[in-house]
Amino acid sequence: MSKVSVKDLSQTIKSTLSKRSPEILTGIGIAGMITTTILAVKATPKAMRLLEEQYGDNNGHPIPKKEVVRTCWKCYIPSAVTGAASISCLIGASKVNLKRNAALATAYKLSEKMISEYKDAVVDVVGEKKEKLVREKVAENRMSSDPVTSKEVIVTSSGNTLCYDYYSGRYFRSDFDKIKKAENEINRLLVHEMYASLNDLYDELGLEHTRVGDELGWNLDNGLIELVTSSKLASDGTPCLVIDYNISPCREYYSFV
Repeated sequence: MSKVSVKDLSQTIKSTLSKRSPEILTGIGIAGMITTTILAVKATPKAMRLLEEQYGDNNGHPIPKKEVVRTCWKCYIPSAVTGAASISCLIGASKVNLKRNAALATAYKLSEKMISEYKDAVVDVVGEKKEKLVREKVAENRMSSDPVTSKEVIVTSSGNTLCYDYYSGRYFRSDFDKIKKAENEINRLLVHEMYASLNDLYDELGLEHTRVGDELGWNLDNGLIELVTSSKLASDGTPCLVIDYNISPCREYYSFV
């Protein structure tokens, strides 16, 4: 094997180990805990023999705990070492994941800020009307790639107008009054509780919670929200209200600076 290929292989292995370190450490930790149990079970008969050799039946009296530990502790060294190493691996995996999650959160905040600044700049350059047209075109493209013919249309408790939620990609039946009522309720939460989650909005619209719906939301510091609607034709030709938000939901919306 050439020097170049050996170097490439080394770099590949190093990169894979770095990327997969939490999974690897967790796997080693779990395997180590199983091994710890096995070693402890295997050490017990040896420990019992040592006690038998040194104390016999001890005249029917229980052997003091201190004497049991003094006599048998060496038998359990392998299981103790393995257990300690396993716990270290699990803690290490947790630390790596925490660091990565923190980095992702920082990157998300940065991208969120950049998108907001870009949107403001677009409004300044082309004006609000043209910016709205751009936003509507994006929503139209999203609907085209996510056609109603391939999705289940959710039936809610009010309205029969086809609606499309831009963030969750769900089609549902509702009406304009219900949407505005949901907007008002979320703004009421913002005024009284200072924040509201995306799932709070879905509650008001009669939709089920999403997996990230409690992780995303709005903070009063960013102002009141407006559910921006635009009328489009769905892939089957049905008129559809596309729902977007003037303020994008963000992470850590419940934090105050």
